[in-house]
Order: sequence, then structure tokens, then C-alpha cells
Amino acid sequence: MVNNSRFMHTTNTLIISDIHLGSSVSRSKELLHRLKSLTFERLILNGDIFDDLNFTRLHHDDWALLTYLRELSNPEKKVELIWVVGNHDGPANTLSHLIGVPVRDEYAFEWYGKQCLVIHGHQFDRFLNKNIVISAVASTIYSLIQHIDTKQQFMSRFLKRASKSWLRISKKVAHGAVRHAETENKDVVFCGHTHREMELKIGRVEYYNSGCWTDIPSAYITLKDGEIVIHKEK
Repeated sequence: MVNNSRFMHTTNTLIISDIHLGSSVSRSKELLHRLKSLTFERLILNGDIFDDLNFTRLHHDDWALLTYLRELSNPEKKVELIWVVGNHDGPANTLSHLIGVPVRDEYAFEWYGKQCLVIHGHQFDRFLNKNIVISAVASTIYSLIQHIDTKQQFMSRFLKRASKSWLRISKKVAHGAVRHAETENKDVVFCGHTHREMELKIGRVEYYNSGCWTDIPSAYITLKDGEIVIHKEK
């Protein structure tokens, strides 16, 4: 289910992915505003929280979001904070010190009798895995374009969407994630990576993608009262 509501609400679990802190297209300020308007018991960061580990690229809004996440990791907040590593995030042990929580390759939990799995999704991106050098060069060129783009980053966002569509990556990742979930005996699998929010059911497995916080609208997922909802944020 997709919901465009902007009203404050309470939810059990919140899933976000692909913030790409340090990138010119990251909407960290908007995300921080949205997080502060929500009440949740568990927050899952599903990969690519950083664009890379060059922390000199982080600006004030990025650090403000990281500070907030660090505060959430305090046991007094009574919020379970989970970080699942993405392909842009770098070594998991390096990231653990930034927010004060372990960084995992994937995360499993039970929810309303359903076995759920959270995994970033780059593991199922065959083009990325088979063309490491080409992908690295493309990433460098993309970063350069961000620096010369307009303030609204129209060209950068267009190129990112076009590249994902050209590779038909969304459905490939979805099918790969579902196959993985089946081998792990899971009922629901949540991914990011593709930057495109999605809801599918393939066989017995439900697939959800939490989109990203670099495009407009951005997206996130909530799990509340037995219902999984994809929200869009302008």
C-alpha cells in the first residue's frame, strides 16, 4: 500500500534506505524533519546511508542527521536501531563506531507471524557485481556531474533514474531478493539499492523496496498494526 500522508503518526517499525550522505542530491534535511515527526520503536537503515566514506563531503544537514541517529542509539530512547550495510557504505566495522550500533549484512525479524528479512539488495545486482571497474568509473563521473549541476540537481536525478531503468535493475533485484528469501524460509523481504519504491508478491514471498532519499518524492516504509505501507515524501 502506498500512502502520501504527511500527518504525524506512531509506528512499530520504520525502514529507510539510500540516503547517500555526502552526495549533492541527499535530502538529509527533509529526512531529519520527517523522522522527528514520527514515533517508532524500531528504525532500520537499509544500506547506502553514506555516498562514500569521504567524510569531508558531509555538510551541516548530514551531520545533523547523523547526530540524531547517534542519539537514537542511546538505550534511554528505547528505540531499536538497526543498520544494514549497502554497497556505498564501506566496511561495516568502520560504520559501527559512527552511530554506536552493530552494522549487519542482513537483518531478520518476526512480525505478526511473518518471517521478515531486510537486505540492501546490491547482492542481487548482477551488472554491478560483474562490472566493478565500469561501475566505479560511472560513479566518479556521476559525482562530477553533481558538482556542476543546478541547485535542484535536475540532471543528476534524471541520470540516476535513467540508468536504473536502462538496466531494468528494479525487477532483477526483486526477483533475486525473493529467491534469497525463499532459501531462508522468509515470508517478506525488504530491499533498497534501486532507488525505486516497489511492492510485489512473487509466489508466496512479499517484496518491498523502500526507495531512496535522493529523489523527489522520497520514500520510506512503516510496519504498523499488521500493515506494511510505503510512504512518499515531497
